[in-house]
Amino acid sequence: MQELIIEAGKSEAHYWRDLWRYRELFGFLAWRDILVRYKQTVIGVAWAVIRPLLTIFIGAGIFGTLAGLKYDGVPAVVSICAATLPWYFFSSALSESAGSLVGNANLISKIYFPRMILPASAVVVAFVDFAITMVILAGVMAWHQVWPTWRLLALPLFTLLAFVTAMGPGLLFTALNVKYRDFRYIIPFVVQFGQFVSPVFYTTTEVQEKFGDWGRIIVAINPIVAVIDGFRWAICGTTEMHWPSFALSGAFSLVLLGVGVWYFRRTEKTFADVI
Repeated sequence: MQELIIEAGKSEAHYWRDLWRYRELFGFLAWRDILVRYKQTVIGVAWAVIRPLLTIFIGAGIFGTLAGLKYDGVPAVVSICAATLPWYFFSSALSESAGSLVGNANLISKIYFPRMILPASAVVVAFVDFAITMVILAGVMAWHQVWPTWRLLALPLFTLLAFVTAMGPGLLFTALNVKYRDFRYIIPFVVQFGQFVSPVFYTTTEVQEKFGDWGRIIVAINPIVAVIDGFRWAICGTTEMHWPSFALSGAFSLVLLGVGVWYFRRTEKTFADVI
């Protein structure tokens, strides 16, 4: 009688090949999460639009009107919208991926598959919400007669950067959440606090005018800054890109991705025992 043993590959090449082999499971998990995300809700998928829409109008009213902040010559609501949508994608992807392993504990303890599939599928679900919310951006731009330029062609590249930026800390937090359940309380705080230290309701240009180039560089330590600045550059035709801070922020995204993958792979073999 021949014995069949299924185990995770020891080499990196074997592991990444396993990810490709289990691509159907990846698609199934992502589709399952999409279907149940708004199940038994009264207005369903409209929740994906309502939350960022309220944030955009409240932010534009407080920071654009009352605080009188400048937004590079475009209406405040357009600039805040261009920043809010990628921020909601990042925060949703981070929150959902961080809880993906604990939320699928039964599946992890029963069968082998590359565990990285779970946080990756959570990021895809967040992207579906993000794609739906792009209708808000189209409506706001049309209402304020802010027409797209050739820069809009670069938007898919900044969306890809948003994937990378969310995936790194998502992998790190989901691995930590398996061993230290305190992170289920820490992550919402990180997301809430991150919205105010990220240039969602203000621009990095405003920071540079008040604190100089070094102020803008310091703000760029936050990896989501490259994504937000990229979206504003692509959508708001008058916004100029500060390439040194963009490069620094993008580099931090890549570093976090590397750290996240490294720590996730290091602890992955213990997930079934600990969870």
